[in-house]
Amino acid sequence: MNGNFFSNPTFPNNNTIESPPGNINFSNTSLPMEQSFIENILRLNKGKKVKAYFSYPDSTEWRDKIYDGIVEEAGRDHLIMSDPKTGNWFLLRMIYLDYVEFEERINYNHDYSEKTF
Repeated sequence: MNGNFFSNPTFPNNNTIESPPGNINFSNTSLPMEQSFIENILRLNKGKKVKAYFSYPDSTEWRDKIYDGIVEEAGRDHLIMSDPKTGNWFLLRMIYLDYVEFEERINYNHDYSEKTF
């Protein structure tokens, strides 16, 4: 379809994610490759109260914004939060997410067996 301009990409059959020397390698066999790590962590922490920090570089009104609420759902490119104080729900694009602050212990699934920090 693309003629002779570009070759189709090929991917190795090995699902091991390479780490820099000195770090631990881990296998990514339990989850589909298209799911991001942030999405997985947010999914493991559904129902928890968080502050999500977002930056909108092209906005003069909302340069930096903090959403305070409950993690309801997380997708590859979005986060859905609810604010129990106002009853508002937010659909937020992950591309603008800077970081998330949890008010309780984080469930984290690095090697695909649940861990809590």
